[in-house]
Amino acid sequence: MKTRISLLAILLVMVQFSYAQVAYKIYNKKGKEVRVSDIVGKVKKSDVILFGEQHTDPIIHWIQLKVTQALFAETGKLTLGAEMFESDNQLLINEYFAGVIRQKDFEKEARLWDNYKTDYKPLLEFAYTNKLNFVATNIPRRYAAVVNKKGFEGLEDLSEEAKKLMMPLPMVFDTTNPSVMKMMEMDFGHGKGGPGAMKMAKAQSVKDATMAHFILKNLEKKTPFIHFQGDFHSAHYGGIYWYLKNAKSGLEVITISSVSGSGELEFKEEYAEMGDYILVVAEDMTQTSR
Repeated sequence: MKTRISLLAILLVMVQFSYAQVAYKIYNKKGKEVRVSDIVGKVKKSDVILFGEQHTDPIIHWIQLKVTQALFAETGKLTLGAEMFESDNQLLINEYFAGVIRQKDFEKEARLWDNYKTDYKPLLEFAYTNKLNFVATNIPRRYAAVVNKKGFEGLEDLSEEAKKLMMPLPMVFDTTNPSVMKMMEMDFGHGKGGPGAMKMAKAQSVKDATMAHFILKNLEKKTPFIHFQGDFHSAHYGGIYWYLKNAKSGLEVITISSVSGSGELEFKEEYAEMGDYILVVAEDMTQTSR
């Protein structure tokens, strides 16, 4: 009887193992699998870490938090910033961190994404608890809409107060920026590379340029700045990365890119060009809402 029970237990374990699925893997650009501790050991002396995400993937957000915690534990210094917070909300963040306003008032007024509480609040609260700077880097969406409608010229009509919420004008725009090149390959209703693609590329670029501007503005000596953004904003060393290096070529910038994969989440050749580290997550992972 005991033998039958033992065999049944072994069989159950084997069945469970056969259905186990790898949730994520992290690789360097050479295809070697690495751990969070390996990344932290490499990036702790860099100026900026750009962590590209898939906005609704809970695994990515969990790893972002773990990288942030480990990096702070290693260095004792850290600045955080994110695409999900628009620059005109910096005052609200500062007031909340200083204890001037309540958490619930901050959350009510800050135009937070729908998945803030599950995916971004842990990062902001980590900064709050450890008295770290958290920077709202993105251009207010109303001004990105101006670019989409009127082009960069439309920004010149804004007030001087409004212009403080974005990158300096005139706007730098280069079609060799990998992010722009990728967008020009997309079809927005009039064929690849049509007027729609150019409009979207410009609206995207004003976000990238603004995020880079506020990262540079808030850089502190020997203090890593970890920034969180949609993967398109930094993949293939474009977007924010391009603007950072264009403004300050000697800056040490590390990129982490995120992709969805299936099966055993093996490394693919095309990942090598995406960033310094590539986080591959299971494509069937339950998503959060945005």
